[in-house]
Amino acid sequence: MVPYIIVAIIAYAIGSINFSVIFSRKFAGFDVREKGSGNAGTTNMLRSVGKGAAALTLVCDILKGIVAIWIAILIGNIVKDFEGQSYLVQIAAIAVVLGHTFPIFFEFRGGKGVATSLGVLLVTNWQIGLICLIFALVLIAVTRMVSLGAISAAVLFPVLTLFIHTHYIVDGKGYFLFSIILAIIVCFNHRENIKRIMNGTENKLSLSKK
Repeated sequence: MVPYIIVAIIAYAIGSINFSVIFSRKFAGFDVREKGSGNAGTTNMLRSVGKGAAALTLVCDILKGIVAIWIAILIGNIVKDFEGQSYLVQIAAIAVVLGHTFPIFFEFRGGKGVATSLGVLLVTNWQIGLICLIFALVLIAVTRMVSLGAISAAVLFPVLTLFIHTHYIVDGKGYFLFSIILAIIVCFNHRENIKRIMNGTENKLSLSKK
């Protein structure tokens, strides 16, 4: 039980480091949560601060997911005769995304967890992560709606775990339930976007500014 608690705390703390807030304050002199959509994520950084800051935020948020998973694996390897490494990875993944969404260091007002979830997917199973990424990018290119790509990729994730049983970084045991939980978190964070998509009023991505 102790390794699970330690991993959850560390992963949550890593997720709580909100780079969009840090970079917007440093590079633009304001909190990105007070601009645009109010979301502390890459898309709002792009619209409110600029391409460079948005790209840096995206990379750092992806790395949060990757680092959290590797720390979980490291702790699992340190604890002798520990057989729950698969669950350690899943706990780390959920905790880091929750940390990004509800960061303890930033008044529990964070982002929607997409980039961090992508980092988690790419490191836990590169094949599933790559398919979800390409699927999301195609949808975003066609519709110019980042939210639709993110939501669709989140829903695709559990479906893929039913058919892909190789390339997991550790034993894939329990990943279907884990994938559903992660998809629910991402979709819940996009609940307002879902309403706007259904109403035909969702904002579309534009790279013409900044």
